[in-house]
Amino acid sequence: MGAARVLVSATSGGGGKTLVAVGLARAWTRQGRAVAPFKKGPDYIDAEWLTRAAGVACRNLDLFLMPADAARQSFVRASSPADVAVVEGNRGLYDGSDGRGTYSSAELAKLLATPVLLVVDGTKTTRTAAAVVLGCQHLDPAVDIGGVVLNRVAGRRHESVLREAIESECGIPVLGSIPRLDAAPFPERHLGLVPPAEHDAFDGAVDAAADLVEASLDLDRIRELADRAAPLEPASPAGRPAQEHASGERPRIGVFRDAAFQFYYAENLEALEREGAKLIEISPLRDSGLPDVDALYIGGGFPETLAEGLARNTAFRASLRASVEDGLPIYAECGGAVYLGEELHMEGAVFPMSGAVPASYGFGTRPNGHGYSVLESVQPNPFFDVGETFRGHEFHYTFLESAATDRVTFAFRVQRGHGFDGEFDGLCYRNVLAAYTHLHALGVESWAPSLVGAALRRRQSLTAAERPS
Repeated sequence: MGAARVLVSATSGGGGKTLVAVGLARAWTRQGRAVAPFKKGPDYIDAEWLTRAAGVACRNLDLFLMPADAARQSFVRASSPADVAVVEGNRGLYDGSDGRGTYSSAELAKLLATPVLLVVDGTKTTRTAAAVVLGCQHLDPAVDIGGVVLNRVAGRRHESVLREAIESECGIPVLGSIPRLDAAPFPERHLGLVPPAEHDAFDGAVDAAADLVEASLDLDRIRELADRAAPLEPASPAGRPAQEHASGERPRIGVFRDAAFQFYYAENLEALEREGAKLIEISPLRDSGLPDVDALYIGGGFPETLAEGLARNTAFRASLRASVEDGLPIYAECGGAVYLGEELHMEGAVFPMSGAVPASYGFGTRPNGHGYSVLESVQPNPFFDVGETFRGHEFHYTFLESAATDRVTFAFRVQRGHGFDGEFDGLCYRNVLAAYTHLHALGVESWAPSLVGAALRRRQSLTAAERPS
């Protein structure tokens, strides 16, 4: 089971993986092949570019965030209907959470028995590139490095020397050579690439990557590399069967989805639907108020880059404040936590946020939290049992400036990571839980049932209150 597959990795972060992976996904899609895209690591933006390139939802695979078997099962389920799977690694091939490369792209490649297409940055190097590739081959012979793509090549002579050195010394083929570009198709800013939702011509950027890949890479030989992957065991069904509630009603969970709030794992949304929820998309930038929902899931995003637009929508902010005071269950992550607060202080300006939670935030020039996190639930909160421990990740330039400590509590003790202050995460106010940590439903199985359960209780309580005595 499982499609033909290839994992695109590199010798370091910023080496060109996204350009190659997105370009491959769109190029093969244009050829009429069904492509299943995947992103290794806790990354939303690269995953969204891959989604746009392939036309189907990109899945995230991360061996820190989820058990190995869950990652493998998710991969097989999503790739089985496709002709070929493209997995984009993160950082360098062997880079993980420690010196042993734990949770690295190499470990994922072995778990999925997937050949690696290694992108090598040719900037100011020739034969030394062969030494780097040779080191990657010998560091772990169980990793199947099947081909090399050269990136940022200065010209034909440079390419010729690199190709000769790598193929003669390493015994693996160079399957393409990308020239040094004056401008990359995908612009960057403080959290990495600009997301497609904020890119005026995202389709043009994806097509430009595909055009470059078609002109620079040997797609037929890369497909032969992908075809040599051995079959994987069939997957079991995803989680427990879809839930039907006794009332026959589906609780309605609102999901903020627009240019300001876009960081969601496809698996998280699907987990809520399997638990019986109906998802309602909401835009704090455009909508005049909250629709009829029984709970909210507010993901991360970029409230800092769209702060003016969020602040201008006073009607929506007032609607959200009223719903919080009325007890609406809300689970929020990172940018969602910031928007729930009163103000965002940034670059000398103050932007009103929703004012639903008595806390204010600032924006710094360096990350205040970046990497994997481990949290323990230590205070009563709407969604997690006290004593529960779970894994996640965080990446934020915003930080908590102040909070009404007599009105809020912090649900989680930080065992790894930063959270709000290096000690605590998970700010609680009424039925709101807002954390800097992002979680993945395949690694935190209690999350979706808990959120849907809270929504169902809210719906049933309002229905009961409306019944005549």
